[in-house]
Amino acid sequence: MKLPDLKTRMNQLIASPSVSCTHPDIDMSNLAVIELLADWFERLGFDIEIQHLAQPGKANLIATLGKGPGGLVLSGHTDTVPFNEKRWSSDPLKLTEKDNRLYGLGTCDMKGFFSVVIEAVLPYLNKPLQQPLIVLATADEESSMNGARALAEQGFPKARYAVIGEPTSLKPIHMHKGIMMEVVRIQGKAGHSSNPDLGNNALDAMHDVMGELKEFRKELARDYQNADFSVTVPTLNLGCIHGGDNPNRICGHCELQYDLRALPGMNNDDLRATIQQRLKPIADQHQVELTAEAIFDGVPSFATEKTSGIVKLAEQLTGHTSEAVAFATEAPFLQQMGMETLVLGPGSIDQAHQPDEFMALDQINPMVSILRNMIENYCL
Repeated sequence: MKLPDLKTRMNQLIASPSVSCTHPDIDMSNLAVIELLADWFERLGFDIEIQHLAQPGKANLIATLGKGPGGLVLSGHTDTVPFNEKRWSSDPLKLTEKDNRLYGLGTCDMKGFFSVVIEAVLPYLNKPLQQPLIVLATADEESSMNGARALAEQGFPKARYAVIGEPTSLKPIHMHKGIMMEVVRIQGKAGHSSNPDLGNNALDAMHDVMGELKEFRKELARDYQNADFSVTVPTLNLGCIHGGDNPNRICGHCELQYDLRALPGMNNDDLRATIQQRLKPIADQHQVELTAEAIFDGVPSFATEKTSGIVKLAEQLTGHTSEAVAFATEAPFLQQMGMETLVLGPGSIDQAHQPDEFMALDQINPMVSILRNMIENYCL
């Protein structure tokens, strides 16, 4: 049976909501998207494996054409960020074509990539592949990256090369920063504000915590630089703080959340341990209980050498020199599985995670051509 055309496929993917979120009341299953993709790729002759995760209603898809060692992985995530329909100019769950753009939730980040992949593979369905072509569709990239983590933990699938189709405006990305999202909680002792000796002020302690984190930020910027990035140093952002309940009460509890984006070569676990060690004296000084922990497991930094084969091929096919970005992807998890990995896809990251997300029509055919050239290089 003939598959729907590219735009119809994209519309059907977008019409199946698959939000992933750290808030359980917003989080959704991605199974409808996985089952739709599995049906399409099975009809194209791919072998299908659906990997169900420990989280209910979450799964990865592994679709394989051909056999043997090596080969090429084309990878994307099936989830989207949460959305507010009232802020959209059109229905976010319906593909809308306007001004040479395709609007809809996930058009560029990144359900639309799967529709482009299908278009790219059509000429090769009846050709004998020397190396396998593997399509990965993962769960929960926007929240926990548990889909990619599960693949890395099982060490499957095996391949030599991987392209992750995140929106990069058709520019190859060979490097990105890691990300940690952390929380510091301070439990003090509340009391009447007229006498500070009646309690232990959690906000006073948090003030010193923030000062220590800001000092650590200066030291990171002093000691670590990478000129490939537009922001050449690690960043540490104090994101939100909550504490206390009334101006005439000694603050009994305070919580700070921050993120840290490390450069390639830096280790998230080492950074986390260093921060905890630096904060412990503050707790002792203020006689409060301080806990510091990860909000989620974090994403390692990622780097593929500029001299690697896939980077050189991508530069040749796109006409762009490979770049480094600050946003995180699933690339380090595929790299852990032994693949030369590159991030390259249609659409712009500037349109992701906001109302009226779109993919420009003039990005599609060039991406199809790039993927076909990669398939011919690595699979035929």
